[in-house]
Amino acid sequence: MGEPVVVQGTAISQPYNPYEHKAAAPTDQPVAQQPASSSGAGEAQPTKCRDPIFALLLIGNVAAICAVAGIYGSTAFDQNQNTSGENYDGYVVAAFVLGAIAMVFTGFCLPIMMCIPMILIKASLIGMLILSGAMMVVSFLSGNIIGGIIGVVFFLIFVCYALAVWSRIPFASVNLLTACTAVKQNCGVIFVAYLYVIVAFGWSILWSIAFVGVYDQVIATVNGENTINYGYYFLLFLSFFFTHQVIQNCTHVTVSGTVGSWWFSPEHSGCCSGGVMGSVIRTLTTSFGSVCFGSLLVAILQATKAVAQAARGENGGSFLLCIAECILQCLADILEYFNKWAFVYVGLYGYSYIEAGKNVFTLFKNRGWEAIIADDLISNVFFFLSLSVGLICAGIGYAFNENSFGGIFADAIDTGLSVSVTNAVLGFIIGLVLSSILFSTIGSAVNAVIVCFAEGPAEFEANHPELSRKMRETWLQFYPNCGA
Repeated sequence: MGEPVVVQGTAISQPYNPYEHKAAAPTDQPVAQQPASSSGAGEAQPTKCRDPIFALLLIGNVAAICAVAGIYGSTAFDQNQNTSGENYDGYVVAAFVLGAIAMVFTGFCLPIMMCIPMILIKASLIGMLILSGAMMVVSFLSGNIIGGIIGVVFFLIFVCYALAVWSRIPFASVNLLTACTAVKQNCGVIFVAYLYVIVAFGWSILWSIAFVGVYDQVIATVNGENTINYGYYFLLFLSFFFTHQVIQNCTHVTVSGTVGSWWFSPEHSGCCSGGVMGSVIRTLTTSFGSVCFGSLLVAILQATKAVAQAARGENGGSFLLCIAECILQCLADILEYFNKWAFVYVGLYGYSYIEAGKNVFTLFKNRGWEAIIADDLISNVFFFLSLSVGLICAGIGYAFNENSFGGIFADAIDTGLSVSVTNAVLGFIIGLVLSSILFSTIGSAVNAVIVCFAEGPAEFEANHPELSRKMRETWLQFYPNCGA
Protein backbone atom coordinates (compact mmCIF):
# COMPACT_ATOMS: atom_id res chain seq x y z
CA MET A 1 0.00 0.00 0.00
CA GLY A 2 2.63 2.47 -1.15
CA GLU A 3 0.27 5.01 -2.68
CA PRO A 4 -2.27 6.79 -0.52
CA VAL A 5 -5.92 5.83 -0.74
CA VAL A 6 -8.15 8.83 -1.39
CA VAL A 7 -11.75 8.66 -0.21
CA GLN A 8 -13.99 11.63 0.59
CA GLY A 9 -11.01 13.88 -0.03
CA THR A 10 -8.94 12.06 2.63
CA ALA A 11 -5.51 10.65 1.71
CA ILE A 12 -4.12 8.05 4.07
CA SER A 13 -1.01 6.13 3.11
CA GLN A 14 -1.00 3.87 6.17
CA PRO A 15 -4.33 2.87 7.69
CA TYR A 16 -4.62 3.87 11.30
CA ASN A 17 -5.76 1.18 13.72
CA PRO A 18 -6.92 2.49 17.10
CA TYR A 19 -6.73 -1.01 18.55
CA GLU A 20 -3.05 -1.73 17.99
CA HIS A 21 -2.18 -0.89 21.56
CA LYS A 22 -4.85 -3.29 22.83
CA ALA A 23 -4.44 -6.30 20.57
CA ALA A 24 -2.47 -8.76 22.68
CA ALA A 25 -1.39 -7.07 25.89
CA PRO A 26 -3.59 -4.03 26.49
CA THR A 27 -1.57 -2.59 29.33
CA ASP A 28 1.90 -3.04 27.83
CA GLN A 29 1.63 -1.63 24.31
CA PRO A 30 2.25 2.05 23.51
CA VAL A 31 -0.56 4.23 22.25
CA ALA A 32 -0.92 4.13 18.47
CA GLN A 33 0.19 7.36 16.92
CA GLN A 34 -2.16 9.47 14.86
CA PRO A 35 -1.43 12.94 13.48
CA ALA A 36 -2.99 15.68 15.53
CA SER A 37 -6.10 17.00 13.88
CA SER A 38 -8.52 19.79 14.51
CA SER A 39 -11.29 17.86 12.78
CA GLY A 40 -12.36 16.15 15.97
CA ALA A 41 -11.06 12.76 14.79
CA GLY A 42 -10.50 10.42 17.70
CA GLU A 43 -7.18 9.13 18.99
CA ALA A 44 -6.55 5.92 20.89
CA GLN A 45 -6.23 6.61 24.61
CA PRO A 46 -3.75 5.17 27.12
CA THR A 47 -5.08 2.08 28.84
CA LYS A 48 -6.43 3.06 32.24
CA CYS A 49 -9.74 3.07 34.10
CA ARG A 50 -11.94 6.03 33.22
CA ASP A 51 -14.48 7.63 35.60
CA PRO A 52 -14.00 4.89 38.26
CA ILE A 53 -16.16 6.59 40.92
CA PHE A 54 -19.31 5.92 38.89
CA ALA A 55 -18.44 2.25 38.54
CA LEU A 56 -18.25 2.07 42.32
CA LEU A 57 -21.67 3.73 42.57
CA LEU A 58 -23.14 1.05 40.30
CA ILE A 59 -21.59 -1.72 42.38
CA GLY A 60 -22.98 -0.14 45.54
CA ASN A 61 -26.40 0.16 43.94
CA VAL A 62 -26.54 -3.53 43.01
CA ALA A 63 -25.28 -4.54 46.46
CA ALA A 64 -27.99 -2.42 48.12
CA ILE A 65 -30.78 -3.99 46.06
CA CYS A 66 -29.44 -7.47 46.85
CA ALA A 67 -29.52 -6.60 50.54
CA VAL A 68 -33.05 -5.18 50.34
CA ALA A 69 -34.26 -8.21 48.39
CA GLY A 70 -32.70 -10.51 50.98
CA ILE A 71 -34.19 -8.66 53.95
CA TYR A 72 -37.66 -7.81 52.68
CA GLY A 73 -38.14 -9.89 49.56
CA SER A 74 -38.51 -13.32 51.12
CA THR A 75 -41.07 -11.93 53.53
CA ALA A 76 -43.02 -10.30 50.74
CA PHE A 77 -43.32 -13.59 48.86
CA ASP A 78 -44.28 -15.59 51.92
CA GLN A 79 -48.07 -15.40 52.14
CA ASN A 80 -48.12 -16.16 55.84
CA GLN A 81 -45.73 -13.33 56.74
CA ASN A 82 -46.74 -10.80 54.08
CA THR A 83 -48.32 -7.84 55.83
CA SER A 84 -50.75 -7.29 52.98
CA GLY A 85 -51.73 -10.98 52.90
CA GLU A 86 -51.36 -11.18 49.12
CA ASN A 87 -49.35 -13.60 46.93
CA TYR A 88 -47.00 -12.50 44.13
CA ASP A 89 -45.66 -15.92 43.12
CA GLY A 90 -47.86 -16.28 40.03
CA TYR A 91 -46.64 -13.07 38.44
CA VAL A 92 -43.01 -13.96 39.16
CA VAL A 93 -43.46 -17.27 37.31
CA ALA A 94 -45.27 -15.47 34.48
CA ALA A 95 -42.39 -12.97 34.24
CA PHE A 96 -39.87 -15.80 33.83
CA VAL A 97 -41.95 -17.51 31.14
CA LEU A 98 -42.72 -14.31 29.23
CA GLY A 99 -39.08 -13.22 29.44
CA ALA A 100 -37.92 -16.46 27.85
CA ILE A 101 -40.54 -16.12 25.10
CA ALA A 102 -39.46 -12.53 24.43
CA MET A 103 -35.85 -13.64 23.99
CA VAL A 104 -36.84 -16.33 21.48
CA PHE A 105 -38.91 -14.00 19.31
CA THR A 106 -36.26 -11.30 19.51
CA GLY A 107 -33.73 -13.81 18.21
CA PHE A 108 -35.96 -14.50 15.20
CA CYS A 109 -35.95 -10.81 14.33
CA LEU A 110 -32.16 -10.49 14.04
CA PRO A 111 -31.70 -12.51 10.81
CA ILE A 112 -34.71 -10.74 9.30
CA MET A 113 -33.04 -7.35 9.86
CA MET A 114 -29.86 -8.65 8.28
CA CYS A 115 -31.62 -9.95 5.16
CA ILE A 116 -34.04 -7.19 4.17
CA PRO A 117 -32.84 -3.84 5.60
CA MET A 118 -34.33 -1.59 2.89
CA ILE A 119 -37.73 -3.28 3.03
CA LEU A 120 -37.84 -2.90 6.80
CA ILE A 121 -36.91 0.79 6.64
CA LYS A 122 -39.59 1.51 4.06
CA ALA A 123 -42.18 -0.55 5.91
CA SER A 124 -41.41 1.17 9.21
CA LEU A 125 -41.71 4.62 7.62
CA ILE A 126 -45.06 3.67 6.11
CA GLY A 127 -46.03 2.20 9.47
CA MET A 128 -45.39 5.54 11.15
CA LEU A 129 -47.74 7.18 8.66
CA ILE A 130 -50.40 4.55 9.29
CA LEU A 131 -50.14 4.94 13.06
CA SER A 132 -50.37 8.71 12.78
CA GLY A 133 -53.40 8.47 10.48
CA ALA A 134 -55.07 5.90 12.74
CA MET A 135 -54.69 8.15 15.79
CA MET A 136 -56.22 11.02 13.83
CA VAL A 137 -59.21 8.91 12.74
CA VAL A 138 -59.78 7.49 16.24
CA SER A 139 -59.78 11.00 17.71
CA PHE A 140 -62.48 12.18 15.31
CA LEU A 141 -64.59 9.03 15.72
CA SER A 142 -64.48 9.36 19.51
CA GLY A 143 -65.71 12.96 19.29
CA ASN A 144 -62.40 14.49 20.32
CA ILE A 145 -62.31 17.31 17.78
CA ILE A 146 -59.28 19.07 19.26
CA GLY A 147 -57.37 15.79 19.39
CA GLY A 148 -58.40 15.09 15.81
CA ILE A 149 -57.15 18.48 14.62
CA ILE A 150 -53.85 17.91 16.39
CA GLY A 151 -53.76 14.48 14.77
CA VAL A 152 -54.23 16.05 11.33
CA VAL A 153 -51.29 18.38 11.98
CA PHE A 154 -49.02 15.55 13.05
CA PHE A 155 -50.17 13.38 10.16
CA LEU A 156 -49.27 16.12 7.69
CA ILE A 157 -45.91 16.55 9.41
CA PHE A 158 -45.23 12.82 9.05
CA VAL A 159 -46.24 12.95 5.38
CA CYS A 160 -43.81 15.81 4.75
CA TYR A 161 -41.13 13.97 6.69
CA ALA A 162 -41.65 10.78 4.68
CA LEU A 163 -41.47 12.66 1.38
CA ALA A 164 -38.32 14.49 2.48
CA VAL A 165 -36.40 11.42 3.63
CA TRP A 166 -37.66 8.78 1.20
CA SER A 167 -34.80 9.48 -1.21
CA ARG A 168 -32.33 8.97 1.63
CA ILE A 169 -33.51 5.45 2.39
CA PRO A 170 -30.83 3.87 0.13
CA PHE A 171 -28.03 5.46 2.18
CA ALA A 172 -29.71 4.45 5.44
CA SER A 173 -30.17 0.90 4.14
CA VAL A 174 -26.47 0.67 3.19
CA ASN A 175 -25.58 1.82 6.70
CA LEU A 176 -27.83 -0.88 8.08
CA LEU A 177 -26.40 -3.44 5.65
CA THR A 178 -22.84 -2.50 6.64
CA ALA A 179 -23.73 -2.74 10.32
CA CYS A 180 -25.40 -6.12 9.82
CA THR A 181 -22.36 -7.36 7.89
CA ALA A 182 -20.06 -6.31 10.71
CA VAL A 183 -22.28 -8.07 13.25
CA LYS A 184 -22.55 -11.22 11.09
CA GLN A 185 -18.78 -11.43 10.72
CA ASN A 186 -18.43 -10.97 14.49
CA CYS A 187 -21.45 -13.04 15.46
CA GLY A 188 -20.07 -13.57 18.93
CA VAL A 189 -21.28 -10.06 19.74
CA ILE A 190 -24.85 -11.36 19.33
CA PHE A 191 -24.25 -13.92 22.07
CA VAL A 192 -22.74 -11.17 24.19
CA ALA A 193 -25.92 -9.15 23.60
CA TYR A 194 -27.98 -12.17 24.68
CA LEU A 195 -25.84 -12.37 27.82
CA TYR A 196 -26.56 -8.71 28.55
CA VAL A 197 -30.28 -9.44 28.04
CA ILE A 198 -30.08 -12.32 30.51
CA VAL A 199 -28.37 -10.01 33.00
CA ALA A 200 -31.06 -7.38 32.42
CA PHE A 201 -33.76 -10.00 32.90
CA GLY A 202 -32.16 -11.22 36.12
CA TRP A 203 -31.82 -7.64 37.35
CA SER A 204 -35.51 -7.01 36.62
CA ILE A 205 -36.49 -10.03 38.71
CA LEU A 206 -34.15 -9.09 41.55
CA TRP A 207 -35.36 -5.50 41.57
CA SER A 208 -38.99 -6.64 41.44
CA ILE A 209 -38.44 -8.78 44.54
CA ALA A 210 -36.86 -5.83 46.34
CA PHE A 211 -39.58 -3.45 45.18
CA VAL A 212 -42.37 -5.75 46.32
CA GLY A 213 -40.73 -6.08 49.71
CA VAL A 214 -40.32 -2.31 50.15
CA TYR A 215 -43.79 -1.68 48.71
CA ASP A 216 -45.21 -3.97 51.37
CA GLN A 217 -43.41 -2.02 54.11
CA VAL A 218 -43.71 1.65 53.12
CA ILE A 219 -47.37 1.87 52.04
CA ALA A 220 -49.58 2.27 55.07
CA THR A 221 -53.35 2.38 54.93
CA VAL A 222 -54.60 5.48 56.70
CA ASN A 223 -58.35 6.23 56.61
CA GLY A 224 -58.70 3.97 53.61
CA GLU A 225 -56.13 5.88 51.55
CA ASN A 226 -52.59 4.92 50.56
CA THR A 227 -49.79 7.20 51.74
CA ILE A 228 -46.75 6.82 49.48
CA ASN A 229 -43.20 7.57 50.56
CA TYR A 230 -41.86 9.20 47.39
CA GLY A 231 -38.30 9.12 48.73
CA TYR A 232 -38.32 5.34 48.66
CA TYR A 233 -39.98 5.40 45.25
CA PHE A 234 -37.29 7.68 43.83
CA LEU A 235 -34.42 5.55 45.16
CA LEU A 236 -35.98 2.35 43.86
CA PHE A 237 -36.71 3.79 40.42
CA LEU A 238 -33.23 5.33 40.28
CA SER A 239 -31.71 1.95 41.11
CA PHE A 240 -33.77 0.21 38.44
CA PHE A 241 -33.11 2.70 35.64
CA PHE A 242 -29.43 3.13 36.55
CA THR A 243 -28.62 -0.55 36.24
CA HIS A 244 -30.75 -1.06 33.14
CA GLN A 245 -29.12 1.93 31.46
CA VAL A 246 -25.68 0.50 32.27
CA ILE A 247 -26.61 -2.89 30.80
CA GLN A 248 -28.03 -1.31 27.66
CA ASN A 249 -25.05 1.00 27.22
CA CYS A 250 -22.57 -1.82 27.82
CA THR A 251 -24.11 -3.48 24.78
CA HIS A 252 -23.69 -0.24 22.84
CA VAL A 253 -20.03 0.22 23.80
CA THR A 254 -19.18 -3.44 23.19
CA VAL A 255 -20.71 -3.42 19.72
CA SER A 256 -19.08 -0.09 18.85
CA GLY A 257 -15.67 -1.44 19.77
CA THR A 258 -16.29 -4.63 17.80
CA VAL A 259 -17.36 -2.72 14.70
CA GLY A 260 -14.27 -0.54 15.04
CA SER A 261 -12.04 -3.63 15.09
CA TRP A 262 -13.84 -5.00 12.02
CA TRP A 263 -13.51 -1.65 10.25
CA PHE A 264 -9.80 -1.11 10.85
CA SER A 265 -8.56 -4.69 11.34
CA PRO A 266 -10.89 -7.18 9.61
CA GLU A 267 -8.38 -9.98 10.18
CA HIS A 268 -9.44 -9.90 13.84
CA SER A 269 -13.06 -10.70 12.94
CA GLY A 270 -14.76 -13.94 13.90
CA CYS A 271 -17.34 -15.43 16.24
CA CYS A 272 -15.22 -15.22 19.37
CA SER A 273 -12.41 -13.20 17.85
CA GLY A 274 -10.00 -10.86 19.54
CA GLY A 275 -12.11 -7.98 18.28
CA VAL A 276 -15.19 -9.21 20.13
CA MET A 277 -13.49 -10.35 23.32
CA GLY A 278 -11.22 -7.33 23.47
CA SER A 279 -14.20 -5.01 23.19
CA VAL A 280 -16.06 -6.90 25.93
CA ILE A 281 -13.05 -6.69 28.25
CA ARG A 282 -12.53 -2.98 27.61
CA THR A 283 -16.22 -2.27 28.20
CA LEU A 284 -16.34 -4.11 31.51
CA THR A 285 -13.01 -2.79 32.81
CA THR A 286 -11.34 0.41 31.63
CA SER A 287 -14.49 1.94 30.08
CA PHE A 288 -17.01 0.71 32.64
CA GLY A 289 -16.87 3.87 34.73
CA SER A 290 -17.61 6.01 31.66
CA VAL A 291 -20.61 3.81 30.85
CA CYS A 292 -21.89 4.20 34.42
CA PHE A 293 -21.36 7.99 34.33
CA GLY A 294 -23.59 8.59 31.32
CA SER A 295 -26.12 6.00 32.46
CA LEU A 296 -26.53 7.62 35.88
CA LEU A 297 -27.38 11.01 34.36
CA VAL A 298 -30.20 9.52 32.30
CA ALA A 299 -31.40 7.37 35.21
CA ILE A 300 -31.79 10.41 37.47
CA LEU A 301 -34.11 12.05 34.94
CA GLN A 302 -36.05 8.84 34.33
CA ALA A 303 -36.51 8.20 38.06
CA THR A 304 -37.65 11.78 38.67
CA LYS A 305 -40.14 11.46 35.83
CA ALA A 306 -41.46 8.17 37.26
CA VAL A 307 -42.00 9.76 40.68
CA ALA A 308 -43.73 12.75 39.07
CA GLN A 309 -45.98 10.36 37.17
CA ALA A 310 -46.87 8.49 40.38
CA ALA A 311 -47.54 11.76 42.18
CA ARG A 312 -49.75 12.96 39.34
CA GLY A 313 -51.81 9.80 39.68
CA GLU A 314 -52.19 10.39 43.40
CA ASN A 315 -53.15 14.06 42.93
CA GLY A 316 -55.77 13.60 40.25
CA GLY A 317 -53.65 14.60 37.28
CA SER A 318 -52.02 17.87 38.36
CA PHE A 319 -51.29 20.14 35.40
CA LEU A 320 -47.95 21.27 36.85
CA LEU A 321 -46.83 17.69 37.36
CA CYS A 322 -47.84 16.96 33.78
CA ILE A 323 -45.64 19.82 32.58
CA ALA A 324 -42.80 18.56 34.78
CA GLU A 325 -43.13 15.09 33.26
CA CYS A 326 -42.94 16.54 29.76
CA ILE A 327 -39.82 18.58 30.57
CA LEU A 328 -38.10 15.65 32.25
CA GLN A 329 -38.89 13.39 29.31
CA CYS A 330 -37.45 15.93 26.86
CA LEU A 331 -34.28 16.28 28.93
CA ALA A 332 -33.91 12.50 29.17
CA ASP A 333 -34.35 12.13 25.40
CA ILE A 334 -31.72 14.80 24.70
CA LEU A 335 -29.28 13.19 27.10
CA GLU A 336 -29.86 9.72 25.66
CA TYR A 337 -29.25 11.15 22.19
CA PHE A 338 -25.96 12.62 23.42
CA ASN A 339 -25.02 9.30 25.02
CA LYS A 340 -25.72 7.39 21.83
CA TRP A 341 -22.83 9.11 20.07
CA ALA A 342 -20.58 9.63 23.09
CA PHE A 343 -20.53 5.92 23.85
CA VAL A 344 -19.46 5.16 20.28
CA TYR A 345 -16.26 7.07 21.02
CA VAL A 346 -15.92 5.33 24.37
CA GLY A 347 -16.06 1.99 22.55
CA LEU A 348 -13.82 3.03 19.66
CA TYR A 349 -11.03 4.85 21.46
CA GLY A 350 -11.46 4.44 25.22
CA TYR A 351 -12.28 8.07 26.00
CA SER A 352 -13.76 9.20 29.27
CA TYR A 353 -17.45 10.10 29.09
CA ILE A 354 -16.95 13.87 28.89
CA GLU A 355 -14.10 13.69 26.38
CA ALA A 356 -16.05 11.26 24.22
CA GLY A 357 -18.97 13.67 24.00
CA LYS A 358 -16.73 16.58 23.10
CA ASN A 359 -14.99 14.63 20.35
CA VAL A 360 -18.07 13.23 18.68
CA PHE A 361 -19.87 16.56 18.44
CA THR A 362 -16.72 18.33 17.29
CA LEU A 363 -16.35 15.77 14.55
CA PHE A 364 -19.89 16.13 13.24
CA LYS A 365 -19.85 19.90 13.56
CA ASN A 366 -16.65 20.29 11.56
CA ARG A 367 -17.67 17.79 8.91
CA GLY A 368 -21.18 19.13 8.53
CA TRP A 369 -22.94 15.88 9.41
CA GLU A 370 -25.76 17.34 11.49
CA ALA A 371 -28.28 16.49 8.77
CA ILE A 372 -27.25 12.83 8.61
CA ILE A 373 -27.73 12.37 12.34
CA ALA A 374 -31.26 13.76 12.03
CA ASP A 375 -32.12 11.15 9.40
CA ASP A 376 -32.49 8.45 12.01
CA LEU A 377 -34.65 6.28 9.82
CA ILE A 378 -33.31 3.05 11.17
CA SER A 379 -34.67 3.70 14.66
CA ASN A 380 -38.19 3.28 13.26
CA VAL A 381 -37.32 -0.32 12.38
CA PHE A 382 -36.22 -1.07 15.92
CA PHE A 383 -39.34 0.58 17.32
CA PHE A 384 -41.72 -1.54 15.26
CA LEU A 385 -39.82 -4.77 15.88
CA SER A 386 -39.74 -4.10 19.63
CA LEU A 387 -43.43 -3.23 19.53
CA SER A 388 -44.14 -6.47 17.67
CA VAL A 389 -42.30 -8.57 20.25
CA GLY A 390 -44.10 -6.72 23.04
CA LEU A 391 -47.51 -7.34 21.47
CA ILE A 392 -46.73 -11.03 20.90
CA CYS A 393 -45.74 -11.42 24.56
CA ALA A 394 -48.86 -9.49 25.59
CA GLY A 395 -51.02 -11.89 23.60
CA ILE A 396 -49.36 -14.90 25.20
CA GLY A 397 -49.63 -13.31 28.64
CA TYR A 398 -53.33 -12.73 28.11
CA ALA A 399 -53.76 -16.49 27.74
CA PHE A 400 -52.62 -16.95 31.36
CA ASN A 401 -55.60 -17.08 33.74
CA GLU A 402 -56.47 -18.18 37.27
CA ASN A 403 -56.04 -21.84 36.31
CA SER A 404 -52.63 -21.47 34.65
CA PHE A 405 -49.51 -23.00 36.23
CA GLY A 406 -51.53 -25.21 38.56
CA GLY A 407 -53.77 -22.43 39.85
CA ILE A 408 -50.89 -20.33 41.15
CA PHE A 409 -52.85 -17.12 40.46
CA ALA A 410 -55.73 -18.11 42.77
CA ASP A 411 -54.43 -15.98 45.65
CA ALA A 412 -52.53 -13.45 43.54
CA ILE A 413 -52.34 -9.80 44.53
CA ASP A 414 -55.33 -7.76 43.39
CA THR A 415 -54.04 -5.31 40.78
CA GLY A 416 -57.48 -3.96 39.93
CA LEU A 417 -57.37 -5.87 36.64
CA SER A 418 -58.08 -9.46 35.74
CA VAL A 419 -55.22 -11.96 35.86
CA SER A 420 -55.21 -12.21 32.06
CA VAL A 421 -55.02 -8.44 31.54
CA THR A 422 -52.32 -8.05 34.21
CA ASN A 423 -50.22 -10.75 32.55
CA ALA A 424 -50.80 -9.11 29.17
CA VAL A 425 -49.45 -5.81 30.50
CA LEU A 426 -46.55 -7.64 32.15
CA GLY A 427 -45.77 -9.47 28.92
CA PHE A 428 -45.85 -6.29 26.85
CA ILE A 429 -43.43 -4.50 29.18
CA ILE A 430 -41.03 -7.44 29.41
CA GLY A 431 -41.10 -8.03 25.65
CA LEU A 432 -40.54 -4.36 24.90
CA VAL A 433 -37.66 -3.93 27.37
CA LEU A 434 -35.78 -7.14 26.58
CA SER A 435 -36.13 -6.83 22.80
CA SER A 436 -35.02 -3.20 22.83
CA ILE A 437 -31.79 -4.17 24.56
CA LEU A 438 -31.02 -6.85 21.98
CA PHE A 439 -32.00 -4.70 18.99
CA SER A 440 -29.51 -2.16 20.24
CA THR A 441 -26.85 -4.55 18.87
CA ILE A 442 -27.69 -3.50 15.34
CA GLY A 443 -28.46 0.09 16.34
CA SER A 444 -25.07 0.45 18.01
CA ALA A 445 -23.38 -0.99 14.95
CA VAL A 446 -25.14 1.56 12.75
CA ASN A 447 -23.96 4.43 14.98
CA ALA A 448 -20.41 3.09 14.92
CA VAL A 449 -20.51 2.77 11.13
CA ILE A 450 -21.54 6.41 10.76
CA VAL A 451 -18.67 7.58 12.97
CA CYS A 452 -16.13 5.25 11.35
CA PHE A 453 -17.21 6.34 7.85
CA ALA A 454 -16.54 9.93 8.87
CA GLU A 455 -13.16 9.13 10.41
CA GLY A 456 -11.77 6.23 8.41
CA PRO A 457 -13.14 6.17 4.84
CA ALA A 458 -9.77 5.11 3.42
CA GLU A 459 -9.55 2.13 5.75
CA PHE A 460 -13.09 1.19 4.79
CA GLU A 461 -12.15 1.33 1.10
CA ALA A 462 -9.05 -0.79 1.67
CA ASN A 463 -10.64 -3.41 3.93
CA HIS A 464 -14.22 -3.60 2.63
CA PRO A 465 -14.20 -2.21 -0.94
CA GLU A 466 -17.62 -3.48 -2.01
CA LEU A 467 -19.45 -2.00 0.96
CA SER A 468 -17.37 1.17 0.65
CA ARG A 469 -18.41 1.56 -2.97
CA LYS A 470 -22.09 1.23 -2.09
CA MET A 471 -21.74 3.63 0.82
CA ARG A 472 -19.94 6.28 -1.22
CA GLU A 473 -22.33 6.02 -4.17
CA THR A 474 -25.42 6.54 -2.04
CA TRP A 475 -23.71 9.23 0.06
CA LEU A 476 -22.57 11.26 -2.93
CA GLN A 477 -25.95 10.90 -4.60
CA PHE A 478 -27.61 12.99 -1.91
CA TYR A 479 -24.69 14.77 -0.23
CA PRO A 480 -22.43 15.80 -3.14
CA ASN A 481 -20.88 18.72 -1.27
CA CYS A 482 -18.85 16.36 0.92
CA GLY A 483 -16.58 15.43 -1.97
CA ALA A 484 -15.33 12.02 -3.07
